[in-house]
Amino acid sequence: MVEHLDVGYSDKTIISNVSLAIPQNKISVILGANGCGKSTLLKTISRLLMPQKGQIILDGKSISKIPPRQLAKTLGLLPQSPIVPEGIQVMDLICRGRFPYRQFLKSMTKEDFDSVNEAMEIMGITDLADRAVDELSGGQRQRVWIALSLAQQTDILLLDEPTTFLDIAYQVEILDMLTDLNRRHQTTIVMVLHDINLSARYADHLFAMKNGQLIAHGIPSEIITSKLMKNVYGLDCEVISDPVSHAPMILPKGRHHVFSDN
Repeated sequence: MVEHLDVGYSDKTIISNVSLAIPQNKISVILGANGCGKSTLLKTISRLLMPQKGQIILDGKSISKIPPRQLAKTLGLLPQSPIVPEGIQVMDLICRGRFPYRQFLKSMTKEDFDSVNEAMEIMGITDLADRAVDELSGGQRQRVWIALSLAQQTDILLLDEPTTFLDIAYQVEILDMLTDLNRRHQTTIVMVLHDINLSARYADHLFAMKNGQLIAHGIPSEIITSKLMKNVYGLDCEVISDPVSHAPMILPKGRHHVFSDN
């Protein structure tokens, strides 16, 4: 639960008076134009940023009062462009997801390794365990980072643009895997995505932001409208039914592809 949130950097306010409730055990996507505050909102929910005003409530408590190790067992974040430690192998990187569960100076337990192996299996990267992460393709790397988050075994997973810079096949593959995770483990997933049509297809709930404020939220069929797209993105478009998923699908008009009888 996000309550009356103001967040900013130095003297600049990025998010202003945002309140929202994230649906439990569902997939939610935050939409909005570049610079509207989407990533800032995720960072604040994960406590990477401290709000100027307002609070984040998790399980009835303000996250500011939850010990870091306990919070890491409940909430995981995959940020934009995470930094890969030079030369690290896939297995070793994913093992870092078990940090919240390990005792100081103690080796990993069988339970830890079971969690790591399950995360790699879910993401289809078991055969990459001994490969160096920096030798992998973009899509493979993204699966490794998501596996690290899965190894934390959190109830809530936040992902900031998990499909950016991936070709369409990898985008669909990643979103399919996240949907499998949600359905199999009831993991609450919140993502920032740029692709409106993929967001409408995969999300149970959408949040639309503009200029640091939440201006609409609801199920895709209710809020993906030509009027909202114009308001959020300044985009003229038509909205039709996706012939594959039957979710709403936008068709941008542009200046050079306007239908004419002439």
